[in-house]
Amino acid sequence: MTEQSYHYGTGRRKSAVARVRLNPGGGSIIVNGKPAREYFGGRDLHQVNIQLPLRVTGTLDRFTVTVRVVGGGVSGQAGAIRHGIARALTRFDEELRPTLKGARLLTRDPRVKERKKVGLKRARKAPQYTKR
Repeated sequence: MTEQSYHYGTGRRKSAVARVRLNPGGGSIIVNGKPAREYFGGRDLHQVNIQLPLRVTGTLDRFTVTVRVVGGGVSGQAGAIRHGIARALTRFDEELRPTLKGARLLTRDPRVKERKKVGLKRARKAPQYTKR
């Protein structure tokens, strides 16, 4: 069987799901058909977040990263992409796993929005109490 030319990983954060492909190449990151800087509106916080697994492992300009991301908002999507890239890097080289694990990039962030409870205005905010 022939070896595939890319490595993939699935990342999740809040309600966002990112499917990531790492192709050998020049170091560009394409998100839903657009460059990452254009997709996230040039917000540096998201750029740094997305590139973190590549920077930690020193593989920033070894791969062209292609991402399909759905659901959630921009922050959740950036977190999902980061998680997906970290997982794809472990498929590329198992030796990178301790480095990524040490930087806490392989752990899925479990924090999600809490559901609204009956009798409350939001998840935890109760209606104003009046004594009389």
